Amino acid sequence: MDFAAPPAVTAALAARAAHPVYGYTLYPDSAYEAVIDWMQQRHGWRIEREWIVMCPGVVPTLYAAVQAFAATGEGIIVQPPVYFPFFSAVTDTGRRLIENPLKLDDVHYRFDFDHFEQCAANGAKLLLLCSPHNPVGRVWQRDELVQLLAIARRYDVVVLSDEIHADLVYSGQSHTPLATLAEATDRVITAVAPSKTFNIPGLGLSCLIAPEPELRHAVQQVFNSLHVSASNPFSLVAFEAAYHSGAPWLDALMGYLKTTHDDVVAYCAEHLSGIRPIPAQGTYLLWLDCRELGMTDAQLRTFFVQQAQVGMNPGQVFGQGGSGFMRLNLASPRHVIMAALGRIRDALNRPAKS
Repeated sequence: MDFAAPPAVTAALAARAAHPVYGYTLYPDSAYEAVIDWMQQRHGWRIEREWIVMCPGVVPTLYAAVQAFAATGEGIIVQPPVYFPFFSAVTDTGRRLIENPLKLDDVHYRFDFDHFEQCAANGAKLLLLCSPHNPVGRVWQRDELVQLLAIARRYDVVVLSDEIHADLVYSGQSHTPLATLAEATDRVITAVAPSKTFNIPGLGLSCLIAPEPELRHAVQQVFNSLHVSASNPFSLVAFEAAYHSGAPWLDALMGYLKTTHDDVVAYCAEHLSGIRPIPAQGTYLLWLDCRELGMTDAQLRTFFVQQAQVGMNPGQVFGQGGSGFMRLNLASPRHVIMAALGRIRDALNRPAKS
């Protein structure tokens, strides 16, 4: 995001920097308590300290989980269009990619449950779930998650639920942690972090939450085998300060983002013929359907970058179903976003060169 982190985070970092010893750092009790309190207060999820494993980021956790629960050549399910490290976590580690594409109806994306069951029955060991979903902005509903879990349970598929955007949900929507719906035999791991919520991703500290010891130990063993630690004197104080004191900042942020989101959707409808935003229920991202412009993916990129001078993520990098789409980051001052839309409008209205 192009916003300053919460003042409490900046103050905590400044205070830690003032202490002139930057050595190896242990995880204090207060860091675990901060996560536990946040999950209870924001999501109604009561977790225990022993369920928590500190990790060096959610993407590294994806990679570790793939290695922990699938051998080389075994299948991992992803649901495109989805954040591109979901693919690389599978392919970079020599596992077999199984795609279960989302289906777009008139308004939102939905799971294809019939196809998901086929994928699960095809020897899949793990599902990488994005909840809320990046880039399409879906906040999965309770009944959808229950049905997904039932299929995973039937075929003994481990589910790693990436919930890094869980706190970034618009008014009228509610995020349901997948683990709160799990039955005793379900194998669910949740990855969370304050990084997206409070704009501190460069500090790289996340949590893996798993009630089942076997699951969390399997992932932890992968990190241990690489001698990778998440412990850092600065990431820890920012992590704790964000969860302890960042709630008012987050509430203000979400109100601001919702207004920006609605303004962008309205502007596109009035001024940007051929570009249809898929209304987001969460995240600070907006998925733009540009297929009516009739451009190839290469032409779309040239149009936005060179003619409109607007940088966005090309939809094709998010996999199957992403061709013809672009991902817009809404988390900038509103005048910056609206100026970018104005440049797109001007570029669309500019006569084509002969």
